[in-house]
Amino acid sequence: MAQISLAAPGTLTDRLFPAPSLVRDGLVVTGGALFTALLAQIAIRLPFTPIPLTGQTFAVLVVGVVLGWRRGMLSQLLYVLVGLAGLPVFAGAVGGISALLAPSGGYLVGFIAAAGFMGMLAERGWDRGARVVLAMVGGEVVIYLFGVGWLAVEAGSVVRALVLGFFPFVLGDALKLGAASLAIPSAWRLVGRRDTMQG
Repeated sequence: MAQISLAAPGTLTDRLFPAPSLVRDGLVVTGGALFTALLAQIAIRLPFTPIPLTGQTFAVLVVGVVLGWRRGMLSQLLYVLVGLAGLPVFAGAVGGISALLAPSGGYLVGFIAAAGFMGMLAERGWDRGARVVLAMVGGEVVIYLFGVGWLAVEAGSVVRALVLGFFPFVLGDALKLGAASLAIPSAWRLVGRRDTMQG
């Protein structure tokens, strides 16, 4: 019987753990969700917006390109579902359905979509070289589309949503994007050296 796997050829996960299995996929999906939950606790509340500055975006960018689109999306879906179930995994150690209904709820949905989008690009080799920056920018755009769009409905104005949920975070997200864009190609180089030494 053929073994079922969520594997996506060409991702860092598949290079590091080449034997496909549901156990492997389950572990990396859970690990991606845990990584996001941990970085969510790096949260700074800003007095002029209901949206906190967190480490979640960095986690989503990394998880998406490292796991591939299926596992990346599943990891973020798991993260959101665990939070909605009441575990305090969202920013500021909160959980529950109220987090999805809050002004920042759109960003949580955006995490799922962004991880899938970046994972799809990573499976096509966009997680190596200069193109990784474009993949990361694309992921940020997806997050903002959901987050700011959701916030616009809550605030009743696109302009107000941009003021509250976009402009205050551009610089911080650019720094996180830059860090992720450096980390992923560096990881690929380390994997290449390891494979060369083993060969």
